[in-house]
Amino acid sequence: MEKGQEIAASDGETKGPEQHAIDVGHVEHHADGKGEDIEQKRVAVAEEVQKKSRRVAALDAFRGLTIVLMILVDDGGGAYERIDHSPWNGCTLADFVMPFFLFIVGVAIAFALKRVPNIGTAVKKIALRTVKMLFWGVLLQGGYSHAPDDLSYGVDMKKIRWCGILQRIALVYFVVALIEAFTTKVRPSTVRSGPYAIFDAYRWQWLGGFIAFVIYIVTTFSLYVPDWSFVYHNDGDVNDGKQFTVKCGVRASLDQACNAVGYIDRQVWGINHLYTQPVWIRSKDCTFSSPNMGPLRADAPAWCLAPFEPEGLLSSISSILSGTIGIHYGHVLIHFKTHKERLKHWLLMGFSLLVLGILLHFTKAIPINKQLYSFSYVCFTGGAAGIVLSAFYILIDVWGLRTPFLFLEWIGMNAMLVFVLGAQAILAAFVNGWYYESPDNTLVSNGWRLIWRKNMVYLRF
Repeated sequence: MEKGQEIAASDGETKGPEQHAIDVGHVEHHADGKGEDIEQKRVAVAEEVQKKSRRVAALDAFRGLTIVLMILVDDGGGAYERIDHSPWNGCTLADFVMPFFLFIVGVAIAFALKRVPNIGTAVKKIALRTVKMLFWGVLLQGGYSHAPDDLSYGVDMKKIRWCGILQRIALVYFVVALIEAFTTKVRPSTVRSGPYAIFDAYRWQWLGGFIAFVIYIVTTFSLYVPDWSFVYHNDGDVNDGKQFTVKCGVRASLDQACNAVGYIDRQVWGINHLYTQPVWIRSKDCTFSSPNMGPLRADAPAWCLAPFEPEGLLSSISSILSGTIGIHYGHVLIHFKTHKERLKHWLLMGFSLLVLGILLHFTKAIPINKQLYSFSYVCFTGGAAGIVLSAFYILIDVWGLRTPFLFLEWIGMNAMLVFVLGAQAILAAFVNGWYYESPDNTLVSNGWRLIWRKNMVYLRF
């Protein structure tokens, strides 16, 4: 491939000061031609710096797509529940969001920690960023904000939800980034040729992922889950205040009631601190309307009304693998300099993971399950993420079709802002905060109606 077609990987940091420090202006010409040689060298250096500073736009577009998917399934999932999370086994559009997030976080870590001048400083930055994400996660998803429909704030500490999307991202980021930082001295500057050379070069990262995998698998299939009980809380419901008991007494269960993932969360966090509206209430065991929401069956088991944490502790340990796959794709982008090399490795790995996940699911060895973050789910979604990133890379960075994806790029470069305002309903809550006479008379809650007068004259649009 011609040199002009190559794109050097970049962490996206601004190189402005470095470029300005290079003088490519007027040079006095000497008879021996040395002046021209010096000028040519300086121009070559400036061009090299400029080339290295180019962002790989596909990464921003991928991150933007993930944010758009999250907002789409959050807002549209209620109206069209087939794109919402799968009630249990299986994978829907919404189930790709979390692993795609973790995948691109892994890719970003590879660039952010490409060079680590001081390990102590890097660890402090990693810890600080982790604490920030944990804080915002608890604030936005712990129950403190009731946005957008309820303008009140505050949470009962006896019922605060400790887990959530940002908390899971924080855990994965912390583990994967620490491994990357601490192994900086054993990482190669170049990778030797060979199909497995890059895996060997970053074996410590894969070892971290393997340890997470072993912890998850051993715990899932060996932990004994006893019977458990809960009190259902839902004002106005006929079952409000009733206590239910779920019969288990088993090991290695992957069903809704008796899996090790739920058991660990009940023991670690307490049953009152778990998510109270799990999607399994739309499963066939709970309603005849499955996969849509519907009335409970008369013979519905007790666990249909029980809480369950979809971003729990054990499943979050498994999700470290999604970040590990992502950082591997970032390493490929850093060390492989041609489009052909990158795409060959990305697509081969992507399709291999995809096929492995499908085989595990349809042989019923390990079903694809987002709520449990099963190994087949890691493989299936990790492979899909690699294929989607490859497609973006071909369209944007190879073929140069950047304009149609500028909107996704902008969202990707402002991911945290869009996530908080859009996916966490802060923008909708701000709009709802402007009401007429009653908090029920808002622009959002009344179907985007514009109040014209006190006599309730509306202009519909």
